[in-house]
Amino acid sequence: MDWAFVQKSWEKWASSNIGSSGQPLKAALLINYDPLRPSRLLSTIAEQEGIKISPIELSQFVNFIKRNKLQKETFMIGNNQYMVTSIHENWFCARCLNTSKSAGEGAIVMQASVFLLVALYDGSIGLASRAMASVDQLVWQLNRKNL
Repeated sequence: MDWAFVQKSWEKWASSNIGSSGQPLKAALLINYDPLRPSRLLSTIAEQEGIKISPIELSQFVNFIKRNKLQKETFMIGNNQYMVTSIHENWFCARCLNTSKSAGEGAIVMQASVFLLVALYDGSIGLASRAMASVDQLVWQLNRKNL
């Protein structure tokens, strides 16, 4: 695995897509996750911006993914509980169930080579579209390199 490429790609992508007002995402995580590797190997956080999750939270999220009951269960990221709203070949979208924001909050989770990219955004349909375009940028780079 080319960690230098991953780190450089993440830093460039994160600096223009995550954070302050006007950016499409409020936070993102890049998790080492290869469903084809031995189960005894633990997933780890490769990169994170705008949120800090604990190893226990990471383990619970990865177990949610492994159980593959996306439409029957909810998952937690930080203090927020999410429900999956749509499932696609290598990604899914979810909405926050306990948000206090009037426009809502959402998450996009996408498999990118040997990573899971978890992107969090504030807002509804228009902002979800911007968030998806942002996620696609990084995933395209990671998949192009065949990591």
